[in-house]
Amino acid sequence: MYQFSTISGCLFIIIMMFNRVICGITEETRRSHILRASLEAICFQTRDILEAMNKDCGVPMSKLQVDGGAIHNNLLMQLKADLCGIPVVRPHMAETSAFGAALAAGVAAGIEVCQLNDIQSSPCDIFSPRITDQERDNRYSRWKMAIERSFGWHLNETAQ
Repeated sequence: MYQFSTISGCLFIIIMMFNRVICGITEETRRSHILRASLEAICFQTRDILEAMNKDCGVPMSKLQVDGGAIHNNLLMQLKADLCGIPVVRPHMAETSAFGAALAAGVAAGIEVCQLNDIQSSPCDIFSPRITDQERDNRYSRWKMAIERSFGWHLNETAQ
């Protein structure tokens, strides 16, 4: 089962003609399958972004540092590592963007808040890829094929 969507406007120029598609549903499909497909879609979209960045700068990422509320989902973090093929580094502080904004405000106000080395050595969890390159690439190829096959599906509505 595959899901793809226009989450946060990413990828997503390719997928402008629909908001969300889920394909591969059978009578055996359960809620857990749809939830996993949603998590995998997030990871495949992350891989799309990482590959575009690598193409633009020519330097592959050696790790992915994440933040935000979704980092509390261990399955999502492991799927990101597996499907992107690089370690995912999760800080113990989920909202590092807000922390960075607070640090910048403190510096702008002339307050010495902390040393950069102290921030870089803060505790984190690392999720390493557990699947082979071949499995990763096969799953990504099937997801891309599902996207390509979905193009134009809405055009059939006018024929009926």
